[in-house]
Amino acid sequence: MNLRDGLRGLLVRLYASRVEGHLDHDQVPKHIGVIMDGNRRWAKAAGSTTAQGHQAGADKIGEFLGWCSETDVEVVTLWLLSTDNFDRPQEELVPLLGIIEDTVRSLARDGRWRVHHVGTADILPSGLQTVLKEAEEASAANTGILVNVAIGYGGRQEIADAVRSMLLDAADRGVSLEQAAEAVDVETIGKHLYTSAQPDPDLIIRTSGEQRLSGFMLWQSALSEYYFCEVFWPAFRKVDFLRALRDYAARHRRFGA
Repeated sequence: MNLRDGLRGLLVRLYASRVEGHLDHDQVPKHIGVIMDGNRRWAKAAGSTTAQGHQAGADKIGEFLGWCSETDVEVVTLWLLSTDNFDRPQEELVPLLGIIEDTVRSLARDGRWRVHHVGTADILPSGLQTVLKEAEEASAANTGILVNVAIGYGGRQEIADAVRSMLLDAADRGVSLEQAAEAVDVETIGKHLYTSAQPDPDLIIRTSGEQRLSGFMLWQSALSEYYFCEVFWPAFRKVDFLRALRDYAARHRRFGA
């Protein structure tokens, strides 16, 4: 590291410390959703392979959760793999699935986080399904942040799965189709989402400069605040996180009013 880079790093740390010192923890979002975008572009810019980019993105997760813990965030939803990602070439998808398995195991072993899978399990390889189940069981007694790992996740698919679950539940109870239709409301569908009984995300962060949701938590994000950050996910820093929290705290949430 040269002198200029060292000074730049020092200034960033001092700035981050200043921002953190002025942070009102009462204004911190309790549930943060993260669209961790830019792994492949980061890898290309760094002269690395795609797999190395995905690994760098995975390595950032523990650090990010540590920042969330320091600022009293209670729930974090991490979008690790969408349903559309299964269309990627096998030479990229297979290493990515392995990285995701290792990441889930690491989160469960950490001892701080409670791991919960959100997504369609049926489309995942059996080995990954087993890893997710074991991670949930192993971390169930932990008292730290609830970490939703969105794997095989699509927002439209989640809503379709919720409606299907609702109808199957009605059938199990001997309720007619007409009665089930009469009972449909927002609260009932909400109870059948992957995130049932959890608070909706207050803030959704997307890295890499893209300004769209891409189907992330379509139902739950109706009243969420959004923060779009130019930096690629593997390069996301604590100062970027604190800026997102500061921006969130400065907004006046209207909740549809």
